[in-house]
Amino acid sequence: MGVEGLGFYEIAQNHPDRPAILAPGVPMSYGELHAEVNRLSNALGGLGLRPGDSLATVLSNRPEFLTVLLAAFQSGLYLIPVSRHLTAPEIGYILADSGAKAVVTESAFADVVTGAADEAGIPAEGRVSVDPAEGYGSLAALCATGGAEPPGKRQMGSIMLYTSGTTGRPKGVRRPLLDVPPELVIDLMRQTLMRHLGLEPGDEVHLAIGPLYHSAPCVHALMSLNLGHALVVTAHFRPEQTLELIQRHGVTNSFMVPTMFHRMLALPDDVRARYDLSSLRQIYHSAAPIPVETKQRMMDWWGPVLYEYYGSTESGPVVVATPEQWLARPGTVGRAVDGVQIKIYDPEGAELPPGETGLIYASGQPGFEYHGDPDKTAAAMRGDFYTPGDLGHLDEDGWLFMSDRRTDLIIAGGVNIYPAEIENALLQHPSVGDVAVIGVPDEDWGQIVVALVEPAEDAVAGDALAADLLAHCEPRLAKLKHPRRIEFRESLPRTPSGKLSRRRVREDYLGEHAG
Repeated sequence: MGVEGLGFYEIAQNHPDRPAILAPGVPMSYGELHAEVNRLSNALGGLGLRPGDSLATVLSNRPEFLTVLLAAFQSGLYLIPVSRHLTAPEIGYILADSGAKAVVTESAFADVVTGAADEAGIPAEGRVSVDPAEGYGSLAALCATGGAEPPGKRQMGSIMLYTSGTTGRPKGVRRPLLDVPPELVIDLMRQTLMRHLGLEPGDEVHLAIGPLYHSAPCVHALMSLNLGHALVVTAHFRPEQTLELIQRHGVTNSFMVPTMFHRMLALPDDVRARYDLSSLRQIYHSAAPIPVETKQRMMDWWGPVLYEYYGSTESGPVVVATPEQWLARPGTVGRAVDGVQIKIYDPEGAELPPGETGLIYASGQPGFEYHGDPDKTAAAMRGDFYTPGDLGHLDEDGWLFMSDRRTDLIIAGGVNIYPAEIENALLQHPSVGDVAVIGVPDEDWGQIVVALVEPAEDAVAGDALAADLLAHCEPRLAKLKHPRRIEFRESLPRTPSGKLSRRRVREDYLGEHAG
């Protein structure tokens, strides 16, 4: 079926019966979703929200998140998606810092959000829940107060995501709003997606499996609706269930993180062979380094469908590697997209030549600021170039290879050691389910390498496995990179987006070994 219209709102008017959300629950068409979006857009105006105001969500992955997102995007609002895993003080800080005028949540998180909303001073009428919750108005009742026709004044909104705060309290990444209807910006975004990521309008099915309060899953879901795709929304990642959803709904594209690949590859061979995954055309991944062996195994299983890109909440994607490009240069995260330039600098500010590792800087991205923190904004910039604090190098042809985050760098005896390199080596061992490598203080060396290992399902933790892992490192890593200590954990902390949280690993480890 052809798709007429520029973006979700026009597609919904031209093709109201087109499937929009296939699961969970009762399927919803573009026309039905559009009507609900319009009702909420009009109702938010009745609550007193005006262009430039902030609207927060604390939601699990569910269709109502998309309703709120699309309403904000045609109402000139900043949408503030907040992780449901945060504590009341953490949520309260974000609500207050963003100046949120209202918050939409669900009963499972209502108690925590109440404390946060109290702290941020959000009035009773600005507290809304998608299901019954004491002290909250009903989202359905709120929508019923607004008409199903598009609001009279439509203006492009924006998402203001809060960074993970590895160097302090999280800060909102804010971009200036344009006084234009959303279709004008959607057109530019669609052209970029089609040119670099192979996504086109049509009868595609997107699996929204990552948390929608995180940058990449949210943007991929939004752009899928702007291309006329149908969505399958799932609240949790479960390896075999993911394969079943792909087969049942004929999923063609999704965004995933490397941890998901690792856990699906750990399924028994007969389970992996049980499902027909031939519908897949594009699987996008980013957010964390991926071992070359892991990605190659995924390509061998799913075919050449893995597209990798590198970027950040602040910059968006700045380099992309198609499956074919990655296969020709295993390990690359891509080459600069149109209009972007990549440079590598040393700590003193000197530009480095190809092959030398330093801080990655990118130019050519839309302007942003850390909300309320001009000093942090200035510190991340070098002229027109921005750095997310990651380390890497360019080859002679301009392909970027990542090493690690600067904040995770281990310096042992004056030598720079990158945790991701050691983790990638250890993940090749069949008894390793997951691993975090950190540097801990040492009087002689400054820092030493410590590996915290989450054993695979049938592996037995202990001295014998630790010795086996060190022997495994022998032919793969220089001696100075070998872990000086290997300890075992039942599970390792990760951020809601799936990234390994080395900050929490380090804090927990140092707390356990204090004194």
